[in-house]
Amino acid sequence: MTDDETADPVDDRVTDRAAAPSNRERAGALAGAAGRRLGAGFSSVAEQLRGYSPDEEHPSASRRTAERDHVATVTDVLDVHRASRSTDPEADGHDTRDDHGDAPIGAGVRAAETAREARVAKRRRRLLERAEVRRFTRRARHRRAAWITAGVVVVVFGASLLVAVYSPLMALQTIEVKGTNRVDDAALRQALSDQVGTPLARLDFDEVKRDIASFPLIESYVTEEVPPHTLVVTVTERTPVVAVQSGDAFDLVDPAGIVVQSSPSRPDGMPLADVARAKLGSPVFRTMTEVVLALPSTVRAQVTDVAASTADDVTLTLQGGSTVVWGSPGDSSAKAALLAALVKDHEARSPGSVVEYDVSAPDNGIVRAKS
Repeated sequence: MTDDETADPVDDRVTDRAAAPSNRERAGALAGAAGRRLGAGFSSVAEQLRGYSPDEEHPSASRRTAERDHVATVTDVLDVHRASRSTDPEADGHDTRDDHGDAPIGAGVRAAETAREARVAKRRRRLLERAEVRRFTRRARHRRAAWITAGVVVVVFGASLLVAVYSPLMALQTIEVKGTNRVDDAALRQALSDQVGTPLARLDFDEVKRDIASFPLIESYVTEEVPPHTLVVTVTERTPVVAVQSGDAFDLVDPAGIVVQSSPSRPDGMPLADVARAKLGSPVFRTMTEVVLALPSTVRAQVTDVAASTADDVTLTLQGGSTVVWGSPGDSSAKAALLAALVKDHEARSPGSVVEYDVSAPDNGIVRAKS
């Protein structure tokens, strides 16, 4: 074998080694490709972020996009490494396609990336559509809420009304009586007991009025319903203003001529009404009681008798024998003030003397001496 023949294999190996890229050059190529892919990934993320409107925030979508770009970049680096490794197909004996299929790895990654972008766009479009629907239906939602609230109020009111009118939950169980002195409150509660068990809203007040009317000493009354089970009856009893002799006893009579109480002896501080010519409850009797009620308390305490033949000639008798000509019941307040002034003046000037006070004309009082 000649020297030329011996050197040929060595020269071929040197030439192949020079033609094949070194490890340093391959690493440099891989780093450059990775940098370019990483820059492209960041640019894609920035474009995606600029695509969102200022009032929307999609942190999950941004995070998934960044992860997708990262995966794509790493895969592309692997593809670049594979491409650099297979620049000389005859050197490594491999084809540029994947060992497991005919499609390149980069095409699968791009398909997955496109699918992710479609899902993100679909989600973003759904969010936008939902926001627009809420914006355009705000007035309808407010109107619907108002109608629902009104309906709830009506239902609650109707249910409360039904409970108050028909339910035994609001039935009368207790009757309270106030303001009684001469009236037997136990007897009054017994008279009203037929209302027990009736709902407060359905009490028969006409029947209550008839039951109370059977008590002549009650002048007026007021009822008050106290939910859930109580009826309060506040009565005003008749007040006697004059005494009327009836045989050997004396009846205490109110202005309406109702006998409030009977006494075997004449009560102190109560004027004795002369009803020989007037019946109880007649206009003449009412005039006498009206005059007595108009007197000042200081003067009323001194009145012992009251008499009248007609409604225009009321006469009073005071302690000590002095009399008062009152006349008609008109201008009773002015006559009462004039009488009080005349009595005070007379007692200051000549106490103990018997006189007649004439106040029938309230603007001209007269004091006459009596023999």
